[in-house]
Amino acid sequence: MRVRPLTVEALVEELASHMLSREAGSFLRVAIDGPAAGDPGGLADALVAPLRLGGRPAVRIDTADFLRPASLRLERGRTNPDSFYAGWFDESALIREVLGPAGPGGTGKILTRFWNAEIDRAAREPYHQLPPGAVVLVSGPLLLGSGLDFDLAVHLELSRAALRRRTPPDQAWTLPALDRYAEEVNPALFADVVVRLDDPKRPALVVSRE
Repeated sequence: MRVRPLTVEALVEELASHMLSREAGSFLRVAIDGPAAGDPGGLADALVAPLRLGGRPAVRIDTADFLRPASLRLERGRTNPDSFYAGWFDESALIREVLGPAGPGGTGKILTRFWNAEIDRAAREPYHQLPPGAVVLVSGPLLLGSGLDFDLAVHLELSRAALRRRTPPDQAWTLPALDRYAEEVNPALFADVVVRLDDPKRPALVVSRE
């Protein structure tokens, strides 16, 4: 594997420049895919300001706000890795309320939050009309390889050892699901950009796997 090390600031700047170079007249659906240990939400948040400074409004979506109801999500227990892998996130809602409307020919009316997991009810958020040229940044794990339509996909990759070292103890039960994702899906194959994040302060762009 060949990688190009860079600072966190340079990573954000490079990713933002890549997004700003895309067609400005249409919406851009971007996946920031990675485990909680890689903090995909933090990277997505960091991209909002440079995108706006570059003339493209950015809208944030977190898959934690697109969960399935607890009756379905926790049917096999609160710490079942198979449920996390295949039944935790409401992909249908994400397609219907975000990716479809933000896609080609879509209305541009999206929901930024669909489900409130704390009260296990619909979030009851109003629909938002995306401004012209908006970048929709969707962050979370397990986003690639399941048929979700993104225009640009960034995958945050951690080695097995780093993933275990940096996963909080209360989330260790998700590790078998994340291992399965890496082995069965190989998300790097679906990503336009792969970022190696074994050390969160020293990211590196994967240039080649040869």
